[in-house]
Amino acid sequence: MIKSHWQQIIEQAKQQDYYCQLQGEITKQRAQGITIFPEEKNVFNAFEFCDLAEVKVVVLGQDPYHGVGKGDYCHQPQAHGLAFSVTTNIKVPPSLVNIYKELSTDIDGFITPTHGNLTSWAEQGILLLNTVLTVQQGQAHSHAKLGWELFTDEIIAQINQYNDGCVFILWGAHAQKKGRNIDDSKHLILNGPHPSPLSAYRGFFGCQHFSKANAWLVNHGKSAIDWHLHHSE
Repeated sequence: MIKSHWQQIIEQAKQQDYYCQLQGEITKQRAQGITIFPEEKNVFNAFEFCDLAEVKVVVLGQDPYHGVGKGDYCHQPQAHGLAFSVTTNIKVPPSLVNIYKELSTDIDGFITPTHGNLTSWAEQGILLLNTVLTVQQGQAHSHAKLGWELFTDEIIAQINQYNDGCVFILWGAHAQKKGRNIDDSKHLILNGPHPSPLSAYRGFFGCQHFSKANAWLVNHGKSAIDWHLHHSE
């Protein structure tokens, strides 16, 4: 169930023209038989685990994975509403492989899991937020500019204003642009290259964002994130 503060923001968005147009376009595409990820029930999945005041870390992605699994899971979408995360049994995508590589050098004892399900991070107060919440199958960025950016701008603005201090992890120019209005006297902003294979070697590896986030949280009287993921979920 979507947490109460997020529910209020969604209800307010529903009163605005841009949001009605956005949802109308998505509904029309689904009715035309276009496959859209994540499944409708998972579009707001990121908002079901921690409410605004409980957010410790925001990890900002771009848009959902637009593919499906292989083999026995060939009809199962990768995306399930959490940025960078995939449903269990789906092959770990390249960007997440690189996130795991960085974790293995940054966090003592981190063991690379066999899955890519990051739900346990969300349960600890990590908002795994994509800037665009839907995508057409096989068409990256196909729902960019439909209006989701306005919605996620408001989410970020609400966190900036009403959360008492959290860590924003912004990988890549797109995420960093979204974070330019964040109050860095109140929140920690960690900028770095995107973990995709195209850019990870430009400074993502060695960024130590996970240990830096924990150090900041502990220094501000909050509990550290347990970045370890069970070997299988």
